[in-house]
Amino acid sequence: MKIEEFQKKFDIIGKSRAIKDLIDITMQIAKSDISVLIYGESGVGKEIFANAIHGFSNRGAKKLVSVNCGAIPEGILESELFGHKKGSFTGAIDDRKGYFEIANGGTLFLDEIAEMPLTTQVKLLRILETKDFMRLGSESVTKVDVRIIAATNKDLQKEVDTKRFRHDLYFRLKAVTLNVPPLRERTEDIPLLVNKFISEYAERNKIQSLDIDNLAIEYILKYSWPGNIRELKNTIETASALTRDGIITEELLKNLINLKQEDDIPLNLPVHLNRSAEALDREMIYYALIELKKDLVELKNIIKERKEEEKNIDINHVEPLEKIEKEAIIKALEITKGNKKSAANLLEISERTLYRKIKNYGII
Repeated sequence: MKIEEFQKKFDIIGKSRAIKDLIDITMQIAKSDISVLIYGESGVGKEIFANAIHGFSNRGAKKLVSVNCGAIPEGILESELFGHKKGSFTGAIDDRKGYFEIANGGTLFLDEIAEMPLTTQVKLLRILETKDFMRLGSESVTKVDVRIIAATNKDLQKEVDTKRFRHDLYFRLKAVTLNVPPLRERTEDIPLLVNKFISEYAERNKIQSLDIDNLAIEYILKYSWPGNIRELKNTIETASALTRDGIITEELLKNLINLKQEDDIPLNLPVHLNRSAEALDREMIYYALIELKKDLVELKNIIKERKEEEKNIDINHVEPLEKIEKEAIIKALEITKGNKKSAANLLEISERTLYRKIKNYGII
C-alpha cells in the first residue's frame, strides 16, 4: 500500500515531510506485535496513529480498546484494566472483565500512560513479560494476547528520573517510538486540515456554501496553535458557526485567536482585547480551567510522592536493563529487516551507538 492510500484509509491529513516520514515508519511497525510508544503534545492526534497501527496490523479485525489513564481515578484503574471478581471490594456486585480481556486478540491503547500509578505499572510490566494477569480478588491466572500501544505528552525519561515512572516499563515500551510533530512544525498541513474541518462542519450541518478567504488562511498560519489539531478544529468549527455569509474571514478569526497574546499577555491575567462580552467570558473560563488543571496536577503529584514514600514497590518482575535493551535492538532489526540505519532511527540512537551495542551484546 502506498503512503497516500494509507493516509486516505486512516484519515491522516498532511503533505509535510514530517508526516510522510512518520507514516512510513508507522506502516513498517504496524505488522509486528511490538509495543509502541507515541509521543506528542496535547491535541496532535496521537490516537489517530494508534488507530492506524492497529488497523494496518494483523489484529485489525479484532478490537482496539482505548483507555485514558489520566481520566480514570487511581482507585479504580486496576479494576478497569484487569477486571474483578464478585465481592473483591465494596461495590463489586458481580464478576467483570477488564479492558485487557475485552481487547484479547486485539490492541489496547493506553493514552496518558505517564499518569498511571506506579503499582499499576508493575502489573502492566508483568503482562508485557508473561502475557497473563489476575483479576482483583481472583486466585486464578488469565492469559491474554494483547498488543500494547501507549501514548504520552510528557517526557518519560524525565518521569523516570524523578521516579514517577518505572525505568523497566519505560524501556519495555520504548522499543519503538513515534513522535507526532506539533502543527507549528508542519504549517504546510494547516490549510489541508482547515478545509477538512470546514467540509465536515458543512456536511454535518447541511450547509450548502461554507468557505474561508485567503487572508484568514494567512492569519491562521501566523499562530502557533499550542492546542494543535484539537484547537484548530474547535476554532474552525466556532468560526463556521459564527459566520453570517458563509465565508470565514480574518476579522472573524481575530475575535477567536490573538497573535500578540502569545508573547505579551500572561495566561492568568484578564485583558480587554476589543472582543464581545461572550468571547471574553469564554476566554476567561478557558484560562481559569488551565490554571485549575495546573493546580490539580501539582496536587496529584504531591499525593503520589507521599504515597510512594509510604509503600514499597513490588520489584519481583524487574528484568536487567541490558536484557530489555538487547531485546529492543533485536526487535528493531527484525522490523527493519536488518537495516541498521532505520533500526537506529526507531531506537532513537545514533547508528554508531547501535553498531557498538550490537557488538557488545553479540547480536548477529
